[in-house]
Amino acid sequence: MKLITYFAAFFLCFLTFQTYAQRPEPDQIETTSGVLTIQPIHHGTLVLSGDSITVYIDPVGGAEAFEGLDKPDIILITHAHGDHLSIETLNALDTKNAKLIVPQSVADELPEKYAGRVVILANDETTQQSGISITAVAMYNLPPSEDAYHPKGWGNGYVLTMDHKKVYISGDTEGTPEMRALKNIDITFLCMNLPYTMNVEQAADAVLDFKPGIVYPYHYRGQDTKKFKQWVNAKSDQIEVRLRDWYK
Repeated sequence: MKLITYFAAFFLCFLTFQTYAQRPEPDQIETTSGVLTIQPIHHGTLVLSGDSITVYIDPVGGAEAFEGLDKPDIILITHAHGDHLSIETLNALDTKNAKLIVPQSVADELPEKYAGRVVILANDETTQQSGISITAVAMYNLPPSEDAYHPKGWGNGYVLTMDHKKVYISGDTEGTPEMRALKNIDITFLCMNLPYTMNVEQAADAVLDFKPGIVYPYHYRGQDTKKFKQWVNAKSDQIEVRLRDWYK
């Protein structure tokens, strides 16, 4: 019996290690109130942790993708495509104390059990949750059209102020006027993949307009992020481009 128990414990540790090994290493950014931890998960999914608050963005991949991480206090969902909204993953996670910040299109897809914890934001609207300011930013394809992959008003990017850092999560978008007009962004997660959003040159052109302190390419399957970094840094040495492997 002891041998079986030992083997079971070893196997569980092995599975947990495998899950951790498949995630990129977290980044830690010093803030005036402590440390903001950035944990890439996969593709368009990440976790932000700091000052006793944990935020999940577009949680996909099942509960195992989040093994060893704190439970979410806030969940941001950008839109209803399957690589951003996973009801199966939400149901598998411990979300009973989490607020879900979503556009109307996502709220329409959520099971009734989440209704009391959902905050619906339209583009340009702001909510305060657990000491964090969260503003919805339009995300859409250009030129705007009703039959685009991402029509204007259907989904949200988000700007959140967390540990005195302004963090922009683009969602699936092109380099819209709303993105280019952003100010004083410290950290950006910027999508780039064709044909759904934009290519690396278009992404570089957009980021050079609003000049965040740090930019992480994410949601970039099939794109050359090294070229993105080269194009950005050829025109600005004030933007730090951090390349991480979101597809381990």
